[in-house]
Amino acid sequence: MTKKVSILLTSFVFIFLVGGLITGFTSSAVAQTDDEVTIGYAARNLTNPYWIAAKNGIEDAAEEFGYDVVSLDASGDQNNQQTQVEDLIQKDVDALLITSIVTGSSASGEAADAAVKAGIPVIGVDTSAGSPRVAATIRTDQELGGKLAGERVLELIDGSGEVVVLEGPAGDTNSMLRVGGFEKVIAENPDVEIVASTPADWNRSKGMTAMQDIMVGNPNIDAVWAANDEMALGAVQALMGAGRLDQVYVGGFDATPDALDSISNENMSFSVKQFPYKEGYKGVEIAHKILNGETFETALKMRPWPWGTEHYIAMRPTIVDVENVEEYK
Repeated sequence: MTKKVSILLTSFVFIFLVGGLITGFTSSAVAQTDDEVTIGYAARNLTNPYWIAAKNGIEDAAEEFGYDVVSLDASGDQNNQQTQVEDLIQKDVDALLITSIVTGSSASGEAADAAVKAGIPVIGVDTSAGSPRVAATIRTDQELGGKLAGERVLELIDGSGEVVVLEGPAGDTNSMLRVGGFEKVIAENPDVEIVASTPADWNRSKGMTAMQDIMVGNPNIDAVWAANDEMALGAVQALMGAGRLDQVYVGGFDATPDALDSISNENMSFSVKQFPYKEGYKGVEIAHKILNGETFETALKMRPWPWGTEHYIAMRPTIVDVENVEEYK
């Protein structure tokens, strides 16, 4: 790992308001005495194909720059992640990439703050840590993704019918943004009713159980949209078990390999495609810029206290359905 003569000698953030868009230019100078660099990655979960793709992007970018990578899997547990971030700080990694367990949580913010106070720049990958000290988060435009899902559901049900929403964990910012975007579109169509909206915690088995419970009192469901693919696949299992899959459209979010297979088999109708590999790759590129004192551009969003400001680089999502699914396999 790098022997540092001085860390973060200068750090400047310039903020401009242009046509309503807030943009930040960040510059951080880091003096180094050798070429060995280690990137730490505090991962949310490395069994989910989505997060494996992010890790692959991190590793490929690190190889391109000649960096080493230490990845730790929190297995979806916030306490594990905080402990692992402490371990990475003790390992004296040169930059920390983090995928928070719950987007914007105080626990992830505290972990990020501890790394920054130790002189380690922090970059969010896909999910934002709840701290203004994070240099940048590379993430999908989540609200836009929810809106795209809402528009596709309206097309599928011809602008009329009953819809079910499966949410991520309560309080998770990504889930709220996705669901919020979806609900904005649906709210503009009075002939469409969301008959149930409930958390299933990004989990396939919980998605199946939630869908089974919802079906009991709702015999006329036309579509289900889940804020990630694992929950959508759980809904598919529940609908298939009840013999109702041919009556209900199911959409998801992430376009994971299992979801793409489900779309190919015409079980799921669509998914909102994110690009976790590119997010991971870009995260290392930003780390490289910081470690070499280069500037980079971010957008800026104000988040609820105590989170504060979020610097982010947004990637545009897209819809994947049976017409284009082979392009993404």
